[in-house]
Amino acid sequence: MPRAAGRRAHARGRAGRTGGAEGRGFLAKAAAVTAGLTAVGALLGLVRDQILAGYFGAGAETDAFLVAWTVPEFASTLLIEDAMALILVPAFARALARRAGGLPGDPVRALVRGTLPRLTLAVGVVAALLVAAAPLIVATLAPGLPDPGLAIDCTRLTGTCVLSFALVGYCSAALRAHGRFLPPATIYVAYNAGIIGTILVLREPWGVRSAAAGVAVGGVLMVLVQAPSLIRELRSRPVPARQPEPPAPPSTGEGRILVLGLIAPVVAFSLARQSQTLIERFLASPLPAGAISHLNYAQKVAQMPMILSLMLCTVSFPVVARALAAGETEAARRRVERDLLLAAVVVLVGASTVIAAAPRIVELLFERGEFVRSDTVATAAVMRVYALGLLGQTMVGALVRCYFSAARPLWYPAAAMAAGLATTAAAGVPGAHYWGAVGIAAANALGITVTAVLLLRGAHRQSVPIRADRLGEGLLRLATAGAWATGAGWLCSIAIGPAALAVAVAGLAVVAVFLIFIACAAKAPEIPPLPRSASRRTPHARRHRAAPSSAEASPVDEAAPVGGDVPLDHGHG
Repeated sequence: MPRAAGRRAHARGRAGRTGGAEGRGFLAKAAAVTAGLTAVGALLGLVRDQILAGYFGAGAETDAFLVAWTVPEFASTLLIEDAMALILVPAFARALARRAGGLPGDPVRALVRGTLPRLTLAVGVVAALLVAAAPLIVATLAPGLPDPGLAIDCTRLTGTCVLSFALVGYCSAALRAHGRFLPPATIYVAYNAGIIGTILVLREPWGVRSAAAGVAVGGVLMVLVQAPSLIRELRSRPVPARQPEPPAPPSTGEGRILVLGLIAPVVAFSLARQSQTLIERFLASPLPAGAISHLNYAQKVAQMPMILSLMLCTVSFPVVARALAAGETEAARRRVERDLLLAAVVVLVGASTVIAAAPRIVELLFERGEFVRSDTVATAAVMRVYALGLLGQTMVGALVRCYFSAARPLWYPAAAMAAGLATTAAAGVPGAHYWGAVGIAAANALGITVTAVLLLRGAHRQSVPIRADRLGEGLLRLATAGAWATGAGWLCSIAIGPAALAVAVAGLAVVAVFLIFIACAAKAPEIPPLPRSASRRTPHARRHRAAPSSAEASPVDEAAPVGGDVPLDHGHG
């Protein structure tokens, strides 16, 4: 078995060193499969929301469930998407680099043994406390809710996801650090499939509680689709045979990822970011029944362009972390700047389409069953305002990886997020009073935009010294192109009768006008083609795949290509 594992490692190393057309063909195929799974997960998320809207509408019952859904939304951000990844991906990257250096034992397995049991115990206790404190949680989150008892029952069901989501985030971070992106790409397929199946089976006896039970089921399924791959990865990797003299004592440095001084900045940032949802639910609970539901449906649809735009940045995070670990700061900077511009293009095209055709999108997706025309009008108005903050949401999600890719305890992102959160709260109180759910959405967009500007201005002083002024100019020009494209899409959406055709034509018009503006505008930002960006490779990526000794490592030069030996993937749902 060790000999077979060694042959597999040698084959992987030989493939990584060649970097020829065959390797790029594999990457293109892997990227297509991963992007397809991400699209399936997003579509299942839409189906899930359509089932919620059709069966339960946008009233007091749905509001009660959505208050309980705050727990998995919060846990997902903290344990899957942000904090867990920002802490563990650099830790696994360093362990892999030490393994390649020929240290005794296996630093990766030592990291798992030192962190996973403690993490499981800690989050298990937290999950139990959340279940027990469900009445207090509901009273705090939504004091004006008309049916708190239903929300308490749902919260006790969704509170169990804290443990499962922590295990999901751990597996995802470890697999991505190893360059394995296919299993993490399936987690939201499993999650949404679990919710949908549970609703269909238990809707009659349990009502909206079936959706809360589906969250618990979906969390377990997310663990099951990743755990076998991680176990195989840990078992198949050969342990370096070289033993230095005298033998070095076993390293315990990686255990520091659980020390408060290191994880506190990441956790503080993630908590502040997700607290925007808490503010929304708190401000919307005294509003007429259905306000929380309109905010939720609008947000879920409006954020889809952001999810797609962050796929590339999710994959690039371990690539950038490995580059910084190898001292390749310039390669990391070029990678990050390219990804930020590509993400901005994707999110602005999506945001323009959402703003232009919001009523037709909501009509097409949700207007059936208990979801009536008045719900469509209210949700579309909120969706358009939400979309104004999508560029800020994407920039925050992408830029924070620059701050945490070196695994150093940086407090600036948390401070910037706190400033944005304070802006959301300050603007949300009068916004909710005068404009209801639309005012809450406007406060959200304003707050996240403030955070994005602060992160962009401070990025040049951090681990990845991106050129903030040049990047900001490019983003401004892309936003101008998005404004013109929005106008063209709006004209198409109001001129066509059938909703499906109107949305399709509006989307095509947005893409066409956006590309024409970029092609014709003076000093348009240089946007590298996505296939080329996805297939490029860096020396540090090749070294990671081949796992050679440090003597074989070669420094990166200015002309070295930027990218990573990984397929595209998704980190949100």
